Amino acid sequence: MKLPERGTSQEEVLERMRERKAADADWEGGRTWSLVYPAGEEVDEMLRAANELYLFENALNPFRFPSLRTMEDEVCAMTANLLHAPDSFGGAMTSGGTESILMAVKAARDRAVAEKGIENPQALVPYSAHPAFAKACKYLGLEHVQIPLDDDRRADVSAAAKLIGDRTALVVGSAPNYPFGVIDPIPELAALAAERGINFHTDACLGGFLLPFLEDLGEDIPPFDFRVPGVMTISADVHKYGYCTKGASVITHREKAQLHEYQLFVYDAWPGGMYGSFAMAGARPAAPIAAAWSIMNFLGREGYQKLARVIRETTDTLRSGIEAIPELSIWADPVMGVFSFGSEKIDIMAVCDVMDERGWHLDRQTGPDALHMMVSPGHAKVVDAFLADLRRAALHHGTSKGAEARYS
Repeated sequence: MKLPERGTSQEEVLERMRERKAADADWEGGRTWSLVYPAGEEVDEMLRAANELYLFENALNPFRFPSLRTMEDEVCAMTANLLHAPDSFGGAMTSGGTESILMAVKAARDRAVAEKGIENPQALVPYSAHPAFAKACKYLGLEHVQIPLDDDRRADVSAAAKLIGDRTALVVGSAPNYPFGVIDPIPELAALAAERGINFHTDACLGGFLLPFLEDLGEDIPPFDFRVPGVMTISADVHKYGYCTKGASVITHREKAQLHEYQLFVYDAWPGGMYGSFAMAGARPAAPIAAAWSIMNFLGREGYQKLARVIRETTDTLRSGIEAIPELSIWADPVMGVFSFGSEKIDIMAVCDVMDERGWHLDRQTGPDALHMMVSPGHAKVVDAFLADLRRAALHHGTSKGAEARYS
């Protein structure tokens, strides 16, 4: 395709976009179980207004747009408070969980090089951790060492203790991990790191904006945040269970000094003046910062608790419904609305093919084979229809065409 010689009318451009969008997954109807986190029309309206208000600004220069600097600082402070950070904390916003993780790995690497002189640093990362850690290690020159999992799908602490060594710059735990929705043994892993003066990072990209409110509702949440000694950094995505539009995440440091010393990039050896950035990106869209600030203030703690209650109730209904299907099993014991299920009796990928045909969008996993679900408030309206279709799919799992060829 070439750039058109002449412009096209706004209506024609929009119509062509609408036609293409019609083929996308129906997240508004609750048919998707990942990627988008619908929380209701009132939330959507707040987000539209905030995005529109800051559609054109650039968050690169806080001196030109001080309102953005103030909102980013306040988003970071509210997030740090949720995660029980000390007064000495430091934080910055990024474009998403991957960038937050990249910055956490960078900070750990730079600290290990500066304070210990480590030349070939490595990161100890659970097998179930997000691929962003492998990406960060690839980009930043660390060896990516995987910690095997226990039978409960959590990082094996005894295995981690054998793997940690003089070259270790970072130890990681997930709260929860994406594949199974369980929280790694954060206190034990963080203690291994703290004993050796190594950074420990809790990846709470999924749980950072849901686990605190489930705890408010009386749920027994395993320790994962800054209340755990040794946890040095935490990533938490506002655009997941914080219900912000993409892309908004927060990376929080226990000590502000480490944020400035090991995450901040500053450069002035060029004619353009002082350049500084806390993230990988230079120019940054303002809208995600504004949207994050707006939705956190719009919902408040009470609003997040209300949405957490809906997710808990919907998740309980889903889990009970899945466990009532004899052929299916939920892997591990997930702590929130993220989990996977599979089968030791039938072909779960064939089941997924049937669900695909019925218009549901479930992510496929391997090791073991499973279907993955991330429950949002918008799923409350479709849970009964989903379970009815899943029961039929499990009953007729052998009727799907092409499953064996695609997954053999």
